[in-house]
Amino acid sequence: MLAAGPHALLVELADGEHAEAFHAELIRRRERGELPAVRDIVPAARTVLLDGIEDRDPGARDRLARDLASWRVEPVSRAGGDPVEIPVVYDGPDLDAVAALWGVGADEVGTLHSRTAFRVAFCGFAPGFGYLAGLPERLHVPRRTTPRTRVPAGAVALAGPYTGVYPRASPGGWQLIGRMPDPAALWDPAREPAALLGPGTPVRFVPVGEGGGPRAGAVPEPRGRTAPTPHAGTTSPASPAGPTPPAAGPRAGA
Repeated sequence: MLAAGPHALLVELADGEHAEAFHAELIRRRERGELPAVRDIVPAARTVLLDGIEDRDPGARDRLARDLASWRVEPVSRAGGDPVEIPVVYDGPDLDAVAALWGVGADEVGTLHSRTAFRVAFCGFAPGFGYLAGLPERLHVPRRTTPRTRVPAGAVALAGPYTGVYPRASPGGWQLIGRMPDPAALWDPAREPAALLGPGTPVRFVPVGEGGGPRAGAVPEPRGRTAPTPHAGTTSPASPAGPTPPAAGPRAGA
């Protein structure tokens, strides 16, 4: 438990699984009215930030830290609502490289990827960018040695244990295996919540044909949320190397 600024507490966890479970427990207790007043709960790779702790009581943060340390946190339940479905054309420029790392043919990468049940572990790097966990360890891949100066919006990418979909064009160092035909739904400031992929959201990738194909359909509105979206884009800064989990967590592909 680390003090962060005048009104925040940064909780460091052992790994991503523990951080996700702790975040889910915080949300459950807040919904039941069992959590003291906290304005923001922001999960990251191995941490959870609780900001806006009651500032009129100077002892509130210390009491909350002691209380949190005594909690019994259950493992994350993978049961949930219907997943958000993301259509993908699996034709990325790094498809052959990923296939070689996986020891399969390039045409099998999309099959293996789309059969995986994903869940948004946390958000960061850019508004609407979710770090999706779920790939088995044997399918983890390293970041590119040389990042690209521009990755197009909608690119579906892999790095370390994570999958991500770029909501806007930016530099990036992840392995690109496909593209979402219309990425506009990933981040819509006129919608509430603005981010399609908030922490805890189950996600399923659906292969579609070249150019989106007749089966692409429309990307559904956010649904099946198990946790409210924090201020997306605040958990880690953008960098020329592309999305990188916060310093407290593992660097993707390291």
